[in-house]
Amino acid sequence: MHCFNFLGIVVKFSDVSTCIFARNSTVMLKSAEGMNIPETNLPRLVVIGGGFGGMQLITRLPARRFQTVLIDKHNYHTFQPLLYQVATAGLEPDSIAYPLRKVFIKRHEFYFRMSEVTGVDVEKNEVQTDIGNLQYDYLVVATGSTTNFFGNASFESLSMGMKNIPEALNIRSLLLQNFEKALLTSDLKERESLMNVVIVGAGPTGVELAGAIAELRRHVLPNDYPDLDFRRMNIHLVEAGDRVLASMSENASAHAKKYLENLGVQIWLNTKVEDYDGKTITTSQKPMPAQTFVWAAGVKGAPVEGFSADQMARQQRIKVDVYNRVQGCNNVFAIGDVAYMETEEYPNGHPMVAQVAIQAGKHLASNLLRNEDKKELKPFKYKDLGSMATIGRKRAVADLPRQQLQGGFAWLVWMFVHLMALVGFRNRVVVFFNWTYNFFNYNRDIRLIIRPFSRD
Repeated sequence: MHCFNFLGIVVKFSDVSTCIFARNSTVMLKSAEGMNIPETNLPRLVVIGGGFGGMQLITRLPARRFQTVLIDKHNYHTFQPLLYQVATAGLEPDSIAYPLRKVFIKRHEFYFRMSEVTGVDVEKNEVQTDIGNLQYDYLVVATGSTTNFFGNASFESLSMGMKNIPEALNIRSLLLQNFEKALLTSDLKERESLMNVVIVGAGPTGVELAGAIAELRRHVLPNDYPDLDFRRMNIHLVEAGDRVLASMSENASAHAKKYLENLGVQIWLNTKVEDYDGKTITTSQKPMPAQTFVWAAGVKGAPVEGFSADQMARQQRIKVDVYNRVQGCNNVFAIGDVAYMETEEYPNGHPMVAQVAIQAGKHLASNLLRNEDKKELKPFKYKDLGSMATIGRKRAVADLPRQQLQGGFAWLVWMFVHLMALVGFRNRVVVFFNWTYNFFNYNRDIRLIIRPFSRD
């Protein structure tokens, strides 16, 4: 789903009124060329993206009030907060993924189509995909975000992102493949480059990934590769800002830094990455030899094509009003990371986190019903429930609305919150079993190169 995820015809708006939604009570024939969606007298709601926002929206709507069509390029929902554990052999990918069809298996008037959205035509009320076009009464863009390389081609082509399951599996394969290669070389500099890991970006993703890899180095990898001297393996966490976890409190930042340093992670603050040739990262501080280079320094919206320049905001996000309506349209909405809503409290838009998408999905479901009932819409107001990050076993930080937590108790809170947020009872059981097993055995048994990674 591109042009956010997370391509098409650019629509120019000569008359904003063409976006205004109008529908009478008679049966309307809505084109579904190539997609095989039945005609209906119900309003057709098309949702692009099966992430947190899209799922919450559909779940909260009464099934018999809308014909709902969900379009996603994957047939599963991904629990992104645990992607780093897939990348570090802590969890298998199927434990953080859940089939979208199964989520809505008992829902009437629901249709899922696995497809790439190439654009939207808001004048024709039409979604364009690689399997055909589909007309809608309501459209919700919930395509999330993608990695932001800030226009640097070498970073994009040579570093590893971690926004979806295939990317997490690529990191896992690359890590293990590099250790296998390190066994075969007698060149100490080449071996060091193969063993080293550089992570750029000290937000929650970078911090959690660095902590997980550090625990692998301490407890697992020396047993797997006794021929390698892991004292020579360096884990670098590079951050352009002046502290880790800049979006959290200074107290949480200080504790996270201390936990990482105790695990042997080298933290480079106020350091910019300048170039990468595939073997050495050039920074404003020093060159860092490493053939595992993970980019976790930022995200941007992944909008679909078809929106005008006036409807786009910073970070490739779609401008919406306080009702999540796309600027200039009454029947097109955007929620989650891809939506940019300026408010007095959030003048630069809401943070690009899961809770915003979840709350916006719930709220939009209510507003769609109110719109159908000819009632006044209610503005969306985000309630910050806090943020948290884990740094290895028994180490975490949490900024909750009324208190700040660190250490073991914060770690238990982090585990409970993430366990309950997983979709599907089986996934919760599997993840809980894996966490318990890994905790007592200091081991991660999913160190498998199932799909060897190679660059194009």
